[in-house]
Amino acid sequence: MLIGETLRVAFSSIRANKLRSFLTTLGIIIGIGAVITMVALGEGAQQSIESQIESLGSNVLTVRPGQQFFGGLDRGATRLSTDDAYALIGSSPLIENVSAEMSRRQQVEVGASNANVEIVGVMPDYFEIQTLDLNMGRLFTEGEDQGKRLVAVVGAGVGEMLNLAMTELLIGQSIRVRGVRFEVIGTLKAKGEQGYGNPDEKIYVPLTTAQYRVIGQERVNSILVQTVSPEAMDPAIADIDRVLRRAHRIRPGDASDFNVRNQTSLLSAMGETTRTFTLLLAGIAFISLVVGGIGIMNIMLVSVTERTREIGIRKALGAKRRDILLQFLIEALVLCAAGGLLGVGVGAAGAAVITRTAGFSAAIAPGAVAVAIGFSAAVGLFFGIWPARRAARLDPITALRYE
Repeated sequence: MLIGETLRVAFSSIRANKLRSFLTTLGIIIGIGAVITMVALGEGAQQSIESQIESLGSNVLTVRPGQQFFGGLDRGATRLSTDDAYALIGSSPLIENVSAEMSRRQQVEVGASNANVEIVGVMPDYFEIQTLDLNMGRLFTEGEDQGKRLVAVVGAGVGEMLNLAMTELLIGQSIRVRGVRFEVIGTLKAKGEQGYGNPDEKIYVPLTTAQYRVIGQERVNSILVQTVSPEAMDPAIADIDRVLRRAHRIRPGDASDFNVRNQTSLLSAMGETTRTFTLLLAGIAFISLVVGGIGIMNIMLVSVTERTREIGIRKALGAKRRDILLQFLIEALVLCAAGGLLGVGVGAAGAAVITRTAGFSAAIAPGAVAVAIGFSAAVGLFFGIWPARRAARLDPITALRYE
């Protein structure tokens, strides 16, 4: 029997039983759809993490207070101060920029509008460290920080929070924070959600101003240190440790009362966790593919039994074993491949729905689509061999006598 004739017979058999063919492929459709959805969500999460790493800067270290122990007892968190930040400035050729930061949410008023906004006290180098670009106006200077000037730079979303048509309308205006008037001197470009929050919804003021006029304490939450290159981060950590241990008068052998963290390593760890869960969920989804393959094998066995007489007639007319084998294999492959294509569509639609309703980011990976379709075809081939061999090995005389 010619290949073209074999294909025609296989497709005609599938068309003759449309509903059964669809129900047969349903397990494959669900399995592939689940795999595509899970992988798309995982890929979207991974891209989001990579974007956060890029926006945070690949050469930024964060110094945070540690725990203080005395006589084996936990005395609570230690303190970092602006003196620690100034001690790090110029202490090593590997350190390029330094900024201490502190923050607290406060009620902000502009005219008749008010909103609860996070006020962040920072040093001027903070904007370069966090790659926050100026949109309009200007940033505050070192002199304004030292002089405790009442100036502020606002994120791109603050205007909307205060019911203004444009954030730029705040430039030159006065805003009240705890009754203290600040002059808005600049606005930042929109950046969106980052690993450390959303900078668009924050107001930045000089660090000393925040300490004495807004928050009312001298200790800072953290110190950001930007190194000259990503490769300099590890040796820079050693320099930071040396400088701060000396500033805190920590004796050799005693534990440090601060932590130095690499932001990119934390996000990379998050990425590894995301990939692990994606593979786990995809593996669970692949189980449904196997179940779907078993269903296809079951239906193909039933089909062989139903078409025993037809097989006998074809063999009597000259069809060889390989022709019968090829026909049933083609049917199984077509069912699985069709299920795989439909599953890709279902998975893409599922990822889009989850993205819109739950706010997760999703990205369809072409590699995942190719692997899913290839795997579904492999399932059809694997589970279709036994029914096809059974059909091919039927004795034509016995098959013709079958009722």
